[in-house]
Parts: sequence; C-alpha cells; structure tokens
Amino acid sequence: MILAGGRGKRLNEYTEEENKCMMGFGSKPLIEYNLENARNLGLGEIVMVVGHLAEQVINTYGNSFHGIPIKFVIQREQLGLVHAMACAQKTIGDHDFLLLLGDEFFVEPDHDSLLRAYYEDKAFAVCGIIRVEDRRLISKTYSILYDRESRMIYRLIEKPKNPTNDFMGTGNIIFNHRIFNYINQTPINQKRGERELPDLIQCAIDDGNKVIYHVLGSKYVNVNTPEDITILNELHKRKNEA
Repeated sequence: MILAGGRGKRLNEYTEEENKCMMGFGSKPLIEYNLENARNLGLGEIVMVVGHLAEQVINTYGNSFHGIPIKFVIQREQLGLVHAMACAQKTIGDHDFLLLLGDEFFVEPDHDSLLRAYYEDKAFAVCGIIRVEDRRLISKTYSILYDRESRMIYRLIEKPKNPTNDFMGTGNIIFNHRIFNYINQTPINQKRGERELPDLIQCAIDDGNKVIYHVLGSKYVNVNTPEDITILNELHKRKNEA
C-alpha cells in the first residue's frame, strides 16, 4: 500500500499545482523510488491511495509498474494517514501488506531484511526505523521505546519533543491485515484532528500483539518542508559525485 494522497500544505507553492509525491528528484518523481522498492521485493500487487491531484499519479503510472498491477483508491477527504489506510481496507482484504509513504526517501534501503524479520519473528507488524545522529530529526516522525534483545516495541510517541534514543520511526511498515481492526479504536489527535499512525500501532501493541523494529536504511528524508527538499537534493548530489 502506497499512500500518495496528501497535498503537503507546508510546501505551499511547490504542491499547489503538483502532487507532492510527483515532485522530481534526480531523474524521476519521488514516488517512483517507493514503486521501485515494491518491485524489488517482488510484491504481487500495488494498492495506491491518491487524493490531491490524483490524476497526475494515475495518468503517469496507469494500471501497472514494471508488470506489477496497480489498483488506485481515492481518498476524497484529506484526513491523514490512518484515514487513507482505512480507504484501502476493502481493496487489501485479508492480505498482509507493506505500507510505503509516497513522500519518503531512503538511502540504501533493505526491504528484503524487513520482510524476513516479519516472517521469522512471527510479528504482527515490523516498523522500519533508522538511526540518526541528530535526535531533533525524530520530532518530525515518531520515536519508539523498545527492548533491545527482542527488538519488541512497547510504545510509540508521535513527534516527541525529547526523544530518549537515536531511533527515528518511518512510514515503511509491514502489517498483518488485522491492523484494520484497530482503526476505530485509535484516538483522534486533538491538535491535528485526525488519527495518527503511531497511535494506531499502539492500539495493536496494547492489545497484546507483537510489534518489532528493524533498521531499514542508512539515511532517510520525509519530504514535508522546503528544508526537506534541500536535504534530498543534497543527497542526490552527493550520490552522483560519489
């Protein structure tokens, strides 16, 4: 499941006439890096949730990507990630799935090992995380409290002000399809007025499900601000110069 429905209000002039996930970085749109990660895993189907300027994504990729069928789901109201997942529930059905966010970019991602961890540890969910040197970056996504030996997550904290470790959560997560059972239990964030992804996962943990973490890549950017665009362009520049 690839979520590509949001406008990205903090990007303003960048996304007024362009879907955020279709912004070009290097030689391709941002979302295509996620499509390639899905293709490299050999997944059987891609379900893409689109909303803002959905036609740009649909017209570009049509009904398949390198032979992998694509099904599009329309998120008619921009009510956050959990709402976008709920929109795709009927399409996903009883299949477990890998969640990808169309506005995320990883350096040296290893989704193969993420998938192996899901099956070998018999987990309900595996959260892809990265280790950061600057803990202030974690305030952009979420932090985790965990057991180092088992890699089990006990708590997720949305946009923490004072993270207690170097692990930064991402939106690349493998889920058991029963995660949909917890959507209606997920509280609505009072500041944002929508259900948050970490709170959804926390509901599953509190119900006794095994959720673990796995280090997914060496660097990561979630493109939400002009500063993030600069960071991602710099990463591409360094890669080309290497």
